[in-house]
Amino acid sequence: MSAAHAAPQEGAKPLDVAALRSQFPILERRPHGKRLAYLDNAATTQRPECVVEAVAGFYRRHNANVHRGVHLLSEEATAAYDGARRIVRDHLGAPSERECLFTRGTTESINLVAQAWLRPRLQPGDEILVTEMEHHSNIVPWQIVAEQTGAVLKPIPMDDRGVLRLEALDELLSERTKLVGVVAVSNALGTINPVREIADRAHAAGAAVLVDGAQALPHQSVDVKALGCDFFAFSGHKVYGPTGIGGLWGREELLEEMPPWQGGGDMISTVSFEGSKWAGLPAKFEAGTPNVAGAIGLGAALRWIDGLGLDKVAEHERRLLESGRAKLAAIPGLRLIGTAEDAAGVLSFVLDGIHAHDVGTILDREGVAVRTGHHCAEPVMRHFGVPATARASLGVYNDEDDLDQLVEAIGTVRELLG
Repeated sequence: MSAAHAAPQEGAKPLDVAALRSQFPILERRPHGKRLAYLDNAATTQRPECVVEAVAGFYRRHNANVHRGVHLLSEEATAAYDGARRIVRDHLGAPSERECLFTRGTTESINLVAQAWLRPRLQPGDEILVTEMEHHSNIVPWQIVAEQTGAVLKPIPMDDRGVLRLEALDELLSERTKLVGVVAVSNALGTINPVREIADRAHAAGAAVLVDGAQALPHQSVDVKALGCDFFAFSGHKVYGPTGIGGLWGREELLEEMPPWQGGGDMISTVSFEGSKWAGLPAKFEAGTPNVAGAIGLGAALRWIDGLGLDKVAEHERRLLESGRAKLAAIPGLRLIGTAEDAAGVLSFVLDGIHAHDVGTILDREGVAVRTGHHCAEPVMRHFGVPATARASLGVYNDEDDLDQLVEAIGTVRELLG
């Protein structure tokens, strides 16, 4: 079991999905006159009313720039912004809020590490390892820094279930390996990776470890200490929070060593034309006016999902995933892509002779929202020999009715195009 897993508590009551759905007014919409089965959660989740109100309430009652303001609104905004950082710290099990940086999301967090931490340490011939199932955001930043330094990016292969081949990781690790990047939960396959085991092997070889945690936070509890990683990146909109906000957790000693990635206001302690001195953590990496409303909304989202109980969330989605796999596997001509036993919330599939985009278009007419394409994971598509998949991805508000609507809509696809 991954260190990011939330084990169901004995006797825990299941989620009240009907009550949950009532907190998401968007689910009451009827696209094309049909009940909405929103199954595109791996792309972005919907927001509960408490998150919408947290953002709107900030703008209605407290809007001001944070830090250094002496008037009441600025003091209120600063208190709410700093409070959101403490929520992130507690949600991640981080030792200190100084280690929790606000960014625009997972992509910016990974680019920050690539340029501010890894690039100064790379020499020609050094190696960066990432898994074959990574999102492009955990591939392209490393390609850029490799081109800048003469380093080499190498993939860790997976098998045809979508499970990493850890013996291949052992073969790839060497004294040249400087960093291993690994997705905690694959957005294209749902595979839950054994992050702690990977981190231990990487550290034994002297390499640092960055975890793409974007798909982990909505499905399971995360404790960065238990994961044993050095950096953990995530996005707010994947975990029922606003877009344009996310974060990076990093071990304090590593963040202290890193130079700033962007310069500007609030990331300095003093400025003169002869030179500047940087502010301490976390301000050193947060140049300019921050996304105050986004941070407050992210804090509200994390507080909301913590209140549900991530053990209940994990168990609810595990049952739905098992049910969904069984229902889809029974459809003639349908092939599931990604069948790892340890998985979370993703049902990727192809239909014989029918392009995924056509599948998605017809599903939409039946009220079923899925994502089609390569899901910013083109190496995954090449591994399985498909140009694209249709991906139904689960969230806390999904239920068996959504799965049944999906299956019925796939039947319509086969009737029209099969």
